[in-house]
Amino acid sequence: MLQHLADDAVVSALGSRDRGPTTVCVDGARAAIGAGAKRLLVVSASGMHTEGDGFFTRTLVKPLLNTFLKHGWADMLAMEAVVTAADLDWTVVRPPMLLDGPRTGKVVSRLDGNVRTFTIRRADVAAFLLDAVADPTLIRAKVSIAHG
Repeated sequence: MLQHLADDAVVSALGSRDRGPTTVCVDGARAAIGAGAKRLLVVSASGMHTEGDGFFTRTLVKPLLNTFLKHGWADMLAMEAVVTAADLDWTVVRPPMLLDGPRTGKVVSRLDGNVRTFTIRRADVAAFLLDAVADPTLIRAKVSIAHG
């Protein structure tokens, strides 16, 4: 079953380094959906979501971050809306701040809100995505992940 799902899956980890207006994430999602993807996993961000966050993070940290990251976050929110409205097996993966470095293998996830950890390595996100392709519990789910 893993091979079948892997053959039909699209994983999008697009993003913009520019802090100006962008549509790279939503455009990529629309392209994957338009191309007939049956299984689509997209990397978004936990930053613009506050479910599960502590008071300090929700009321001070995230509003401050929004002033710097509002365009990228708006693009990701638009992407999430397009993906979740599509008639396919989607998964939205929401990591916090991404770090470089080797895979640690220590990832925690949560379906009903953000994980209260503020970083994760890119290599751990990649490994999570590959595992998530074949995880039926993550179909049509928004999952927050972070370093555990």
